[in-house]
Amino acid sequence: MTGTRLIGMFLTVPFLAAAEPPAVEKRGQTVVTKLEHVAAGPLAELNGRYKLRVSEVTYRPGGFIGDHHHAGPGIRCVQSGELTYVESGQTSVFRSGDCFFESGDMTHTARNDGDRPIVLLNFEVLPRDWEGPTAIPVPR
Repeated sequence: MTGTRLIGMFLTVPFLAAAEPPAVEKRGQTVVTKLEHVAAGPLAELNGRYKLRVSEVTYRPGGFIGDHHHAGPGIRCVQSGELTYVESGQTSVFRSGDCFFESGDMTHTARNDGDRPIVLLNFEVLPRDWEGPTAIPVPR
């Protein structure tokens, strides 16, 4: 590899790394983090490496989130309303009091087909230094 090509490669890499990743399509959804705590306790292999996050997600009528994965696995519990959830081509409706598990690596969508808000609690296991939203674009 010539010196000019090598320099060009090094100049291109920071530009690519700084590019804004694509966002997951969302409408009528708000997320409020309620609690974050770095793991500490008898499971020594988790201590200091992961954190637990609880978020309250509200979907207004007509609200949705498009195809996405998550940064980590978690349990979802519907507090009010009916959530229409599609994963691997299968549609489920989760109602107030229902809980379900997401592994994080399966493409899925969620939406509010009803006429009142849905409130969902998300309990997630994340890398300790993870910041911001946990819904991530589907790898292509």
